[in-house]
Amino acid sequence: MSTVTVTHTSALSRVGNALSDDTRTEILLTLRHGPARPSVLARQLGVSKQVMSNQLACLRGCGLVSATPQGRNVWYSLADPRLGHALSELLELVVTIDPDCCSPDGCTCT
Repeated sequence: MSTVTVTHTSALSRVGNALSDDTRTEILLTLRHGPARPSVLARQLGVSKQVMSNQLACLRGCGLVSATPQGRNVWYSLADPRLGHALSELLELVVTIDPDCCSPDGCTCT
C-alpha cells in the first residue's frame, strides 16, 4: 500500500468539492458518455449558460475536465477516462449501500 500524502488528500478533496454540487456532479456524470459543448450541457441539465460556464470553470480548476477548442466551439471532456470509470463505480457503490439515503429534497444521511 502506498503512503498517503498531503497531495493525495488535497486531490481527493477537490473531487469531493466537485461532487458536493448537484450541477457539477451532473456535468461529470454526463461527460462519462463523451465530450459535450457547454450550450448542450446547459440545455440538458436545465441551467443557464452562465451557470454552466461557472461550473465548468470550477471543474477545470479542479483538474477534472479539459476544454478542447474546435473552430468556434469548445468541447469539454473528463480530464482522464479513469474518472468516468471511478464515477460509475462510486455511483454503483452508493446505490448498493443505500439507494434511499438521499431524498429529492436533500440528503437525509446527516
